[in-house]
Amino acid sequence: MDRHVPRLIEGRPMEAALTAPDGSPLSGGLAQSAVRRITEGDFARIVNLGLPQRLEDIEATRYDPRPFDMAEGAQTFERPVVERLLRRSYRDVAFRRKVRDAYDYRCAISGLRLRNGGGRPEVQAAHIRPVEHQGSDSVRNGLALSGTLHWMFDRGLISVADDHSILVSRNKVPADVVDRLLSPGGRLIPPRDPRDAPHPENLRWHRENVFGQIATGDLAW
Repeated sequence: MDRHVPRLIEGRPMEAALTAPDGSPLSGGLAQSAVRRITEGDFARIVNLGLPQRLEDIEATRYDPRPFDMAEGAQTFERPVVERLLRRSYRDVAFRRKVRDAYDYRCAISGLRLRNGGGRPEVQAAHIRPVEHQGSDSVRNGLALSGTLHWMFDRGLISVADDHSILVSRNKVPADVVDRLLSPGGRLIPPRDPRDAPHPENLRWHRENVFGQIATGDLAW
């Protein structure tokens, strides 16, 4: 979700099954279940709140506002929830916004927080396990990285260990490059919320399938 959706809005539950006839939340029983079925209407309402209809337009004009096109028709079109969730461009925008925000627009490997002249963050959102290899759009499958480090990460020149130390293919990356681009501590800078930290399985997949099996002496730290 791009936005947090609370369980209650103005004291009323988001789920019809948890709502009493007077609109108040029910307690006990189904409300205590960790897994519940929800209606299509409840699902659509939650998604509409968490993933706005115009998320792509919102992101496109976030740092470079454009005037409203008066020639554009006034009719609105509500895209079906399933279409939005399956559309790659929409999911890319949602993923980018959540990952960059999780790391406070700071590169998780270099520690730099850069913005261009218009205030647009230069940091990018990198999938740890690529979408084409069944990687998800979860924040825990993402890292906020500068352009150069994103490129190096995607090509297996760098990776991250389970303890979040940064691994470098030293036979491919010159030492002076490492010194300039990596944070002094040699460890991944964590997201603001620990719950957004990279999932160990995603990191393992990247090491085994992108970074590859490299002798211990070739690791950076």
